[in-house]
Order: sequence, then structure tokens, then C-alpha cells
Amino acid sequence: MSARAKVYISPEAYLAAERAGEKKHEYYAGEVYAMAGASERHNLVAMNIGASLHSQLRRRACNVYPSDMRVKVSALGFYTYPDISVVCGAPQFEDARRDTLLNPLVIVEVLSPSTENYDRGRKFQMYRTLPSLVEYLLVAQDSIHIEHYTRQPDGRWLFFESDQPDAVFQLDAIGCTLAAADVYEKVTFDAANLSESLSYD
Repeated sequence: MSARAKVYISPEAYLAAERAGEKKHEYYAGEVYAMAGASERHNLVAMNIGASLHSQLRRRACNVYPSDMRVKVSALGFYTYPDISVVCGAPQFEDARRDTLLNPLVIVEVLSPSTENYDRGRKFQMYRTLPSLVEYLLVAQDSIHIEHYTRQPDGRWLFFESDQPDAVFQLDAIGCTLAAADVYEKVTFDAANLSESLSYD
């Protein structure tokens, strides 16, 4: 018996279905992938990050978008929903619906057990083809740990990470800071994870 052939879905069909439906999906190379729901900690961390950046950028020509804003990696035809996206200057969209962003300057992903390897590996590889992207942050939800990647003028990426509760990250591309204390405000960890996070003091 031969294997069932995969059905190719066009970008236009994908977008039409996304706009009509309630659930979010990623799209790549003619295939659609359902995105899982987020935990309480995931949502709290993402909200804290968005609130911190919004408060610093509210009087500047920058927009902070939550995970409902779809982002397209145009070079690869990849559509996804980052937890946080930031644009400074005029946002560029795929069409007049203004629901598919093309030029994020900063992207933040909150890590989940099921997506951590993907966010750190293949997904970041695809994000790096965005000419606009300068800073990428990966934020743990089950312990205090933030990874910060910054594109350098020569195209290399500079990496910094910290698991310190008093760490402050400089987001030079948007002129903001992101304090771990703000990121993890009101977030409750399992005792074992918190002990592990603080064991490097």
C-alpha cells in the first residue's frame, strides 16, 4: 500500500482559513501545523514582557504586538505567531488586512517543553532570514532564564544569557531594557525548578 500523498495548501488558502477560524496555525512549504495552547506561566511571562516594552515605547513610533499578530518570513514563505513582536517606524504588512507583519525588529518567544528545541533551532534559523530582525529573545517559563541574541553589523549574532533574578537586558535596537524581575513578576515556579534556577548564584 502506498503512503497517502500530502495535500499542498496554498498561502492564500492558509490565510483565508486562519482569518475565518479561531485557532492559530503555522504555515510552511504548503503544510499547516496547529499551535498548542499556552500555560498560565507562559501567558503571564508573555504579558509581562509586552507590558514592560509597551510602557517604555508608548510615546515613541514603535508598536508592541502580542501573539495574535501573525508574522511572515517572506524569503521562506513561513507564517507564524511570535509571543511578542516589536516594530519601530512604519510597520509593513502583507496586505490591506494588516494582520500579517513583515518587518519585526525584535521577536520574543516564551519557551514551552514541546517547542523549546524548535524555537532555539529551526525557527530561529528561519527568523534570521528576516532582514529587519535585530534582536531575538528566548524566555523560559519554568525557571528564571533568558537568552538574548543580537545581530551584529557584520551579520554575526552575539549571544548573552542569564538566570539571575536581578539581570537586566539592554535591547539597543529599540532603546529599551528588560528586567528579569519584571519578566517573572507574579510567576510561580515549582520548588524544584526555582531551586535549580537559583543554584548558580
